[in-house]
Amino acid sequence: MTQVFNIHPANPQGRLIESAATILRDGGVVIYPTDSCYALGCHIGEKEAVERIRSIRKLDPHHNMTLVCRDLSAIASYARVGNAAYRLMKSLTPGPYTFLLKATRDVPRRLQHPRRKTIGLRIPDNPITLSLLDSLGRAMISSSLILPGDTIPLTDPDEIIRQLGNEVDLIINGGPGGIEPTTIIDLVEERPEIIRQGKGVSHKEWTVK
Repeated sequence: MTQVFNIHPANPQGRLIESAATILRDGGVVIYPTDSCYALGCHIGEKEAVERIRSIRKLDPHHNMTLVCRDLSAIASYARVGNAAYRLMKSLTPGPYTFLLKATRDVPRRLQHPRRKTIGLRIPDNPITLSLLDSLGRAMISSSLILPGDTIPLTDPDEIIRQLGNEVDLIINGGPGGIEPTTIIDLVEERPEIIRQGKGVSHKEWTVK
């Protein structure tokens, strides 16, 4: 039976966060808020949970998901990050950006781009997500909460509960969600390239510290 946690968007309750992390460690699939939209997530080591997310969204086996990390040190465990890429990521995180980078050996092959061997990673600017990742201690595999036939994510927690109340193990109600996707930045080559402009500043406004 699906559980629903009402978690404060600015001051997440520690007890509920730890309970949510336990559900993830036990192989559960969770719906949670981010700084762009609601998303489906699971523990990086849970293959069956990943397949459940694919089933909910009706995704093909080659659809790439994102690794959601707590901070830049966590990203370094999953991707090869050069100095220039690190400086850019540091200036933009936490925030609504997904970075494409070459994956390390710690990333299961099924999560990598089949030809480029890349992985998408991000650090959301959302207190609930960051607290959950901190408690979990590892990255989450994540996919935006866009249901088959829809073009935008579900945003209303009550509607999410109505439609997916029997499909996942936990729904975190963190208030209304957004509909704008992240900006995707390819950092594989030396020169960054925007693959998709979404929520976040344009490249002309980037400030590298």
